[in-house]
Amino acid sequence: MSKVIKLKKGFNINLAGQAERKVAGEVMPETFALKPTDFWGIQRPKVLVKEGDTVKAGTPILFDKANPKVQFVAPVSGEVVEVVRGAKRKLLEIRILADKQLVYEEFPKLSASELSALPREEAVELLARSGVWPHLVQRPYGIIASPDVTPRAIFISTFDTHPLAPEYDFLLKGQERYFQAGIDMLKRLTDGPVHLGIHADAELSPVFADVKGATLHKFSGKHPAGNVGVQIHHIDPINKGDIVWTINPVGVVQIGKLLVDGRYDSSKLVALTGSELTTPQYIKTWSGAQVGKLIGNGVKAGELRYISGNVLTGTNVGREGYLGFHDNMVTVIPEGKYYDFLGWLKPTADKLSFHRSFGLLSFLRPNKPFVVDTNLQGEERAFVQTSSYGKVVPMDIMPEYLVKAIMAEDYDGMEALGIYEVIEEDLALCEFIDVSKHDFQAILREGLTLMQYS
Repeated sequence: MSKVIKLKKGFNINLAGQAERKVAGEVMPETFALKPTDFWGIQRPKVLVKEGDTVKAGTPILFDKANPKVQFVAPVSGEVVEVVRGAKRKLLEIRILADKQLVYEEFPKLSASELSALPREEAVELLARSGVWPHLVQRPYGIIASPDVTPRAIFISTFDTHPLAPEYDFLLKGQERYFQAGIDMLKRLTDGPVHLGIHADAELSPVFADVKGATLHKFSGKHPAGNVGVQIHHIDPINKGDIVWTINPVGVVQIGKLLVDGRYDSSKLVALTGSELTTPQYIKTWSGAQVGKLIGNGVKAGELRYISGNVLTGTNVGREGYLGFHDNMVTVIPEGKYYDFLGWLKPTADKLSFHRSFGLLSFLRPNKPFVVDTNLQGEERAFVQTSSYGKVVPMDIMPEYLVKAIMAEDYDGMEALGIYEVIEEDLALCEFIDVSKHDFQAILREGLTLMQYS
């Protein structure tokens, strides 16, 4: 075990609505959806099914013509009821009316000894055609990993410090066998190490404590200490030309289920969180579940925002939308469509702010859970020069100058300022504290796209 890496920069957003550590039951909505918009890097999606087709869980329904080896598969079995397209026929969703009893495509089961003898090419082919490959994300750029590339290393963060985020030790309780099988497979994909980032201030879960074949690193600090990008920066930073992969623990378990059970099993625990839920809790469901059915009638009155994911990086999907491929939580908060008279000039202890000049009274109650809404407290304005951004990014980069380099399309500047080390989640706190109301995450994605295709 390595020494503890203590991160001093960051900011914890303490919100009301943390899910209670118990599973309320299993929820099987009528419809599920696979959304290409959940994945960066898909260039030319090709739909393999049409409305009325019957599919099994694990049946390929989509691939990218630019990366045809990687198949995107049905999360459940049933009938394809709708292929949803947007402007310019952009593919948005493939919706499936789920069977009451799921039927699975069958894949080969592999023992530990068989897996250890499996050639890398065959391991890649199995993962790519079975639907679990999209869990693997390439850094830099935060895109789906290419099967034709061998990464320098693979990184996994075993804890999440985003607001109201679920705890992986609870999500994966009792799934030690699957997690170990997933780690064994990941070792076949790289010539380097598999790194696990561990929370130094929490009890180590048996799922991660007894894992073999991975290097453990302890981290302590405020959010974004749980971001895998921050952990990569402090373990083995990414330089120009380097390629590493990341995967979250739930994805590792799904790989393990494929190997042990011989099927694509997208079932998982999902945390239902947020101040506007009457009973924040965990439920069992499947990837791509319809959000409104997961929540049911357990919401408070008023106009609400339904987020697949967390409040910093999640997607506003609405009550009729669907759970994202990578998301293990749904957050419900109030909409903020109102004018706040005097705004931040009013002395109050009910507003959460990083800046003490605005939210001084809130600092007198540091453990108070806050109820936040989507009100921006002002409009976009000129970029205010401030040193605050660097205080919430525990990396040796300068976020403010990086964003300005992106806006100026300064390629050399972007490279020198560390764009290869970050994706949207790493600068999400900058967006939260930004008094200029700039969309840091969208700007960063523009820069990443410029660098990727330059």
